[in-house]
Amino acid sequence: MQELTRGLDRDPWFIELWLHGRPEKTQEAYRADMARFKDYIGKPLPAVTLADLQAFSDSLVDLKPASKNRTIAAVKSALSFGVKMNYLPTNVGLLVKLPRLENKLAERIMSEQAIDDILRLEQDPRNRAMLTLLYYGGLRVSEVCNLTWRNLQERDESGQIAVFGKGNKTRYVLLDADTWRMVWALRGDAPLEQYVFPSRQSVGITRKKEVHEKGERLDPSRVHQIVRAAADRAGIALGKVSPHWFRHAHATHALKAGASIALVKETLGHESIETTAKYTHVMPNESSSLVLRAKRKGH
Repeated sequence: MQELTRGLDRDPWFIELWLHGRPEKTQEAYRADMARFKDYIGKPLPAVTLADLQAFSDSLVDLKPASKNRTIAAVKSALSFGVKMNYLPTNVGLLVKLPRLENKLAERIMSEQAIDDILRLEQDPRNRAMLTLLYYGGLRVSEVCNLTWRNLQERDESGQIAVFGKGNKTRYVLLDADTWRMVWALRGDAPLEQYVFPSRQSVGITRKKEVHEKGERLDPSRVHQIVRAAADRAGIALGKVSPHWFRHAHATHALKAGASIALVKETLGHESIETTAKYTHVMPNESSSLVLRAKRKGH
C-alpha cells in the first residue's frame, strides 16, 4: 500500500513530464483527459490494468466519437511514454484499439466559389487579409496569431513567411503577390516584433513597455469568431466553419490545380505524406461510376 501511495504522489510529476513541450491547448486537453482517467480508476498509474483501461473506455458514453477517440488516445500515449521512461511496468494501452471514426473531411471542404464569396464579402481590411492568409498560406489558426512582422521577408514582387508551427518546426511559405500585398499593407510603421494581427485592444499602446513592441496577441477564439461571421455572411455552413476549413480547402484546391502532394505537404507542414494524400481520396477526380455512365450513354 505504501508503494501505491508513493506512485499516486508521483503521477502528477509523471504527467507533467509527458506533457512537456506540447502546445498549450494540447496540454490543457490532455491534462483534463488524464484527470478523468485518474478519477475513474482511483489508483496510481503503475497499478493500471488492461481491465481498467477497457472499463474506462466503455464508460465514455457521454462523449462524441471524436472526443472519446482523443481521450483514449491521450491515455494510450501517456502509458506508452510511462513504459519508455520505466515509470510503468507494462504498456496495457497496446492492447486497446481506437475505434474507427466516420471520415467527415469531405463535409469540411469548401468550394472555390465559397472561398471567393467569403473573401469578397469581408469588408474589414485586417480580417480580409487574415482570411486570405488562412486560405492561400494554408496556416493553422495558432500560426496566424503568432506571426510577427519579423517573420515576413520580401521576395521581388512578392514575399514569404517563416511559420513556426506544429511540432516546433519552422517552414517557409512563399505567398502569391496579391496575398503578400494585402498583408503587407497592414504594417504601416509597426516594429518588426509586433504581431501582424494584434488584438485591437492593444492598438495604440504597442510602444508601452508592459506589452513590449508586440502588442497583445490576438486570441485564436477571436479568429474563430471572425471566420464564422464571414462564412455566415456568405451563407456557407452557417455556424460551423472554422479556420481549419481554409487549410482543407487549400490542400484540395491546390491538388486539383496540379500541385504535387509533396509540395502541398511542405506548404502545410504536414507530418507525413499520408496526411496530405487523404485529400485525394475524399475529393476524387475520377470514379468507375463515371466510366459506367459514359459507356451506357455510348450504346
